[in-house]
Amino acid sequence: MSTKHQTENKASLTESSYRYQWQLFLVALAFFTRIPIPISTPFSTERLNHANRYFGVIGLIVGGICSLIYLIFILLFPPTIAIGIAMISSLLLTGAFHEDGLADVFDGFGGGWTIESKLNIMKDSRLGTYGASALIMALGLKWVTLVSLADINLYLPIYAFIVIQCISRIAAASLIFSYPYVRADQDSKVKPLANQQSLLDIGILLTTGILILSILPLSLALSCLITTVFIRQSCGYWFKRQLGGYTGDCLGATQQLAEITGYLTLLTFASHYHF
Repeated sequence: MSTKHQTENKASLTESSYRYQWQLFLVALAFFTRIPIPISTPFSTERLNHANRYFGVIGLIVGGICSLIYLIFILLFPPTIAIGIAMISSLLLTGAFHEDGLADVFDGFGGGWTIESKLNIMKDSRLGTYGASALIMALGLKWVTLVSLADINLYLPIYAFIVIQCISRIAAASLIFSYPYVRADQDSKVKPLANQQSLLDIGILLTTGILILSILPLSLALSCLITTVFIRQSCGYWFKRQLGGYTGDCLGATQQLAEITGYLTLLTFASHYHF
């Protein structure tokens, strides 16, 4: 009876662990996208603290949906339009969460002289010249690069959406483990992600990236890894010099810059090897 009781308890604990992971995933889905989740999903600061472990998985979902939309509209329109619609779907899915961070960072760093003034500008909901310029250039560069990929192979944008949306988010989330959070506004919605990170969080985050890169040819996977790590390190150094750490906007900016760099890496590789 004792052995049976222990077996039942172990099964119960395993089920509880799976349930907890599922709840963390749903919290991440609700936080990083506009996709609705069941209202019965339990939410707590502790769950939000660890939701970043599934940031890469969220990227896979967003990239997968963008790819599906691209595949549908490529049957109706030229690649230039189909890619534009897929990009719009990404903005709608995420609420332009990361694009907003990119614009805020460029506004703050471009217009502020002190750490305090930079943070205050980044909190301002109005879009400035630096932010608008960065946003226009980022969206334009992504569109041009994806269209260029489609010119080489009609299905290359699918790889780009799925792989790069994933690893760019991993690059952004990994900054949480390396730098201090410096937002002056303690009510910032990203602040909970900066607390109580665990080895399991970073383990799941990085494992997701390794698995998705494994679907690529080895040389391309290594190229994507190297360029993504370079952008991650460069952004971390930049934020450290400018602010002494990172904010939620910095994570969004990192994701955008890593995404653009990832698309350019794919384009460079595809242009030379025509796969």
